[in-house]
Amino acid sequence: MAGRPTRSGQSNRKSNRGQAPRGAARGFPRVARINEVMREVVADELERIGDDRLGLLTVTGVTVDPDLRHATVWLSALMSPGGVDAVLDVVGEHRTALQAAVNRQVRMKRTPLLQFSADPAITNGQRIEDVIRALPPRRVYLDEDLDEDLEPQDEQLEQDEQLEGEPHDEADDT
Repeated sequence: MAGRPTRSGQSNRKSNRGQAPRGAARGFPRVARINEVMREVVADELERIGDDRLGLLTVTGVTVDPDLRHATVWLSALMSPGGVDAVLDVVGEHRTALQAAVNRQVRMKRTPLLQFSADPAITNGQRIEDVIRALPPRRVYLDEDLDEDLEPQDEQLEQDEQLEGEPHDEADDT
């Protein structure tokens, strides 16, 4: 009798109003939640390992396959002897211990096989910074009346280019 309409025409079944949505409707997909939990567990365990060869190591992210069979752990290493490749080898030596920690701390159907890779975002960001630093400085003229930075006019640019090509006499400065 739980699903029958009452005399008022409304069902006497409990509504879901005021309750948190279930499953993927939470707004944060299951795999994304697993990725974040795995990142936290792996980072904590790497900190506990205390291997001096790791240097300053950061777990920037984890990407778990939807079938939970494989997980890629993205790493960034600063000030480590031998660079990121040496750190990846050292972390690879500790893979089974890290995987066991994930198995103990995270309740999942299966524990993913961990793979370690250097985070390409860090390398790309450094490359972009190098390109920006290599750019010549840009001239910006300040208009005192408006207190805004203004681009120089085309005529002014041409005059500046002509002046830069001419030899400079100290006698002209007075």
